[in-house]
Amino acid sequence: MYQRILVPVDGSGTSARGLEEAIKIGKLSGARLKLLHLVEQLLYAPGLYAEVLPLMREEGERVLAQARAQVEAAGLAVETKLLETQGVRLAEFVNNEARAWPAELIVIGTHGRRGISRLLLGSDAEQVLRLADTPVLLVRGQDEPAAA
Repeated sequence: MYQRILVPVDGSGTSARGLEEAIKIGKLSGARLKLLHLVEQLLYAPGLYAEVLPLMREEGERVLAQARAQVEAAGLAVETKLLETQGVRLAEFVNNEARAWPAELIVIGTHGRRGISRLLLGSDAEQVLRLADTPVLLVRGQDEPAAA
């Protein structure tokens, strides 16, 4: 059974579903979870970035703290990592961390986009899956209500 589970979190409902599944799996074997959050530097607005970076960092720490509390409430060991980077995609960060830690499983929420929205927006979860040397569990987020 998995003892080291890596879970990227971003505060979204989809991310929360991934965390919930990671906790369920972790409770079955007493696994340790590592929670990741990425703060991406804004390449296109360097002047604005100096003002926004502290807010982005603060939000990332809040997301990690909230997720950490959820894991601890479930009785599992947990650690967190916040990375500030420029030009590194989430998939690279997750897979590098999976190798370095080393994780036995990556659990990540996915929007399950299809068609043109998948083409235009891409999928971080899909990229993690493509790059991973570690097993990956993709957890489908809740369907969002259709716009009126």
